[in-house]
Amino acid sequence: MIEQFPILVVVVSLISAYTILLAGWLNRKSSCFISIATITFQLILALFILYHVLTRGTIHYWLGGWAPPWGIEYVVDVLNAYVLLILLFASLLVAIYSWRSVQSELPAKKTVSFYVLFQLLVTGLCGITVTGDMFNLYVFLEISSLTAYALIAAAGGRALKASYNYVIMGSIGACFYLLGVGFLYAVTGSLNMGDLMRLLPPLYGNRMVQAAFVFFIIGMSIKMALFPLHLWQPDAYTYAPSAVSAFIAATMSHISVYALIRVILSVFTLDFVRAYIGMDVAICWVAAIGIIAGSVLAIAQNNFKRMLAYSSVSQIGYIVLGVGLSASTTWGFFGAVAHILNHTIMKGCLFLVAGAFIYKAGLRDIREFRGLGKRMPYTSAVFTIAALSMIGVPPTVGFATKLFLMVATLKTYNYAFAGVLLLNSLLELVYFGRLIERIYLLHEDPQPKSELDGGRRDEKKIPHSMLIPMFIFAALCIIVGLFWLTSLPTPLIEPLTNLCTGVMP
Repeated sequence: MIEQFPILVVVVSLISAYTILLAGWLNRKSSCFISIATITFQLILALFILYHVLTRGTIHYWLGGWAPPWGIEYVVDVLNAYVLLILLFASLLVAIYSWRSVQSELPAKKTVSFYVLFQLLVTGLCGITVTGDMFNLYVFLEISSLTAYALIAAAGGRALKASYNYVIMGSIGACFYLLGVGFLYAVTGSLNMGDLMRLLPPLYGNRMVQAAFVFFIIGMSIKMALFPLHLWQPDAYTYAPSAVSAFIAATMSHISVYALIRVILSVFTLDFVRAYIGMDVAICWVAAIGIIAGSVLAIAQNNFKRMLAYSSVSQIGYIVLGVGLSASTTWGFFGAVAHILNHTIMKGCLFLVAGAFIYKAGLRDIREFRGLGKRMPYTSAVFTIAALSMIGVPPTVGFATKLFLMVATLKTYNYAFAGVLLLNSLLELVYFGRLIERIYLLHEDPQPKSELDGGRRDEKKIPHSMLIPMFIFAALCIIVGLFWLTSLPTPLIEPLTNLCTGVMP
């Protein structure tokens, strides 16, 4: 029975999107609750899937009963079961948060269409996670991209230009990916990931195979906003509705990273990376430059969401650095896989906080955050926990990621990358530290410059539906960090060892 769950995760979500559309005509308020109920059901399925693959092994589901490589196959191992659980858990928290946030930021007439698109985005991301077919991955990649474009544009105004830029860059990334798929099919005659992994080793020297790898790297780098191909991302995160910014930052970018990891490990394999001297080092240097550049750009920002956007560019570099180091040590893979969860928690929390600041007082500029510790004590405390986690203060999840990657750099004698990790922690201390200073140590300006009449904004009370998801993320910043650190039997971490053995040779 559980072998059917991978297809149910996708199909139930797709049907729910149409149900939301029909039910929304009768009652707009039902849209959010249908989405929450659907994602809760998907999350339960994901828990059963993870338990099954941990106890009984990989799930293979053939669509229509057609055996691969002729038919489309869904393959769920420990890695994508883990990613699927993260995706749906974050989706559920954002869906709960969005109930009041969307009502505040979007016109009532857009509520139904928002949740239809939101559920379709969840569908596409679930499909990317469970599919074992290269072209089917492209289809789901486009479903998720098209819905993301529309969700960003829903805010209107400057969000329209941000969405348009994302359309252009996203389409270029999709074209690169599709070219890579075409090249592999021309050489091997197969689109099944498992089949390609068996067929490619004798063809590593083929120029079309090499070009396909480059196309995949470029295409997915655009989708995940890896520096310097991140140009679409800052505006998209800044001007999108708060719930959309949180969802894309916490899930969509990480699913793109997962897709890249899946292609590298389960199609080309690490043997292909090792076959070309310097390829893994080149990947690490691109990631290292992105880590520093993202933080430097974040320091220069005054808009809170824009600062978080550039911070995300830096954080994606951590995952890619781990992928590059995986060719030499398992610890690199540990760091990359752990940070998919860790960054989801931290950045999801921070973007939800940004939405709460906007909901209560319309605060977007960090120069107006003076004295927020007294006006918004709970939200400020949540922000502080997530910020300290981003900096890497023990025992938070951010510290765990940096510890794993630091061990990986030392084991491979890449001391320059260890220096990059330390330098970036200092840069993060600068741009998050100044915010903590403004929130707690500076007194509120009695006559805010942004107010023509010198009075305080008409502030609203933040509802529990927005507070609870933020509290959960903040608690997880510490709980998950303790889990990573206390499950550290040297030299391997047991949970990540299970993930590693599921995909690595």
